[in-house]
Amino acid sequence: MEFGFTTAAYVVAAVLFILSLGGLSGQESAKRAVWYGIVGMAIAVVATLIGPGQGLWLLSLILIAGGGVVGYQLATKVEMTQMPELVAGMHALVGLAAVIIGFNAHIEMTSVLAMDEATRKATVEGFAGLLAKKEPVEFTILQIELVLGIWIGAVTFTGSYVAWGKLSGKVDSAATQLTGGHMLNAAAAGGSLILAIIYFNMGGLLPLVLLTALALFIGWHLIMGIGGADMPVVVSMLNSYSGWAAAAIGFSLGNDLLIVVGALVGSSGAILSYIMCKAMNRSFVSVILGGFGGATGEQMAVEGEQVAIEADGVASALNEADSIVIIPGYGMAVAQAQQGVAELTRKLRAAGKTVRFAIHPVAGRLPGHMNVLLAEAKVPYDIVLEMDEINDDFPDTDVAIVIGSNDIVNPAAQDDPNSPIAGMPVLECWKSKQVFVSKRGQGTGYSGIENPLFFKENTRMFYGDAKASIDKLLPMID
Repeated sequence: MEFGFTTAAYVVAAVLFILSLGGLSGQESAKRAVWYGIVGMAIAVVATLIGPGQGLWLLSLILIAGGGVVGYQLATKVEMTQMPELVAGMHALVGLAAVIIGFNAHIEMTSVLAMDEATRKATVEGFAGLLAKKEPVEFTILQIELVLGIWIGAVTFTGSYVAWGKLSGKVDSAATQLTGGHMLNAAAAGGSLILAIIYFNMGGLLPLVLLTALALFIGWHLIMGIGGADMPVVVSMLNSYSGWAAAAIGFSLGNDLLIVVGALVGSSGAILSYIMCKAMNRSFVSVILGGFGGATGEQMAVEGEQVAIEADGVASALNEADSIVIIPGYGMAVAQAQQGVAELTRKLRAAGKTVRFAIHPVAGRLPGHMNVLLAEAKVPYDIVLEMDEINDDFPDTDVAIVIGSNDIVNPAAQDDPNSPIAGMPVLECWKSKQVFVSKRGQGTGYSGIENPLFFKENTRMFYGDAKASIDKLLPMID
């Protein structure tokens, strides 16, 4: 009876998770999709608590309540600009959970194997009861599963922690590696494989501890070697890692729902990473290995000077324009300028002008970051277009406004084969009649790459905080 109820509940939860994932593909269905996920998780938790292996109710409820309180506090206090590092932090927790569960599975397995056969058969409660019914070959399979779960979880834990540090500014965003670079990662991976083989043949806690230490090093060193420009892909990649870690631990625990959910998260994260790499014209391997596939020569010198413009000049151009494209970036998020941008859009559209938004696949520091900000400000969905939908329209655009973007509008991607972003598809806003760039100052931005767009003849630099700059514009729009 317990198994039947739990299995049925897990099937319902799995369907809700699939509906949730599918609904997140569209802005209009995203809110409903989130509720699917919430209900699915609630069903999964309840089914687990009252299903086979139930126990430690008080401790479980205390931990659930504590986690709920922490989650609520984070959700209400974290700004949208902090969402990328929050996601990275959540991935770190998933990785750590996989490591802890893997070691717990090892301890339980060791305890069961130490029992005589009669005692083992009498052990029918909890996870030990599940282990007691396994055949010798199944214990070998369990060892493989928990090694994979621990190794992937450990890599995810330290990798996500470093990603959180880089995104939050607590760790230098530049690619940094120890002497030996990728050879150290390769040696650690080889050492992990040798330790796994030793564990499979001899058992014992020491090989598992050493394997975990090497995996922790790989996660830390691998992500330290990846530059800030690739952090959106790294966040997506770590999301995939956390899913595969959960799936591996699901096999170890014999939990079908954890396997399904882990596979959903792992595969969707991998697909998203591939899509983002394609959008950057980068191979997945070149991103995760940092130093491979970078610039190979001296970059082209940037000629000209950055010409500044004041709010009245920008307002005059907007009042005379018929077609306007706005390109948001992380700078808009930092300044929390989305409400002002939305109001500017409403005023321009009320004046009969065509206003659209151009969204690059890797704008911001998290996939979909700009879409969420614009939806929050109630910008109509139908005027928010992806790069492929709008790039051909720039030659017919009167004014392009870039708000806090750098790499995604950098013509060096097309013109300079030695640029770190050479070959990356970008928004070709410089083909517009006029380009205004809202930017705090003359720095190179998060990735540290100079942008020739800022020096072009038809570009004017609208310096200042994005929110303050937009607020200055609003009264001047007819």
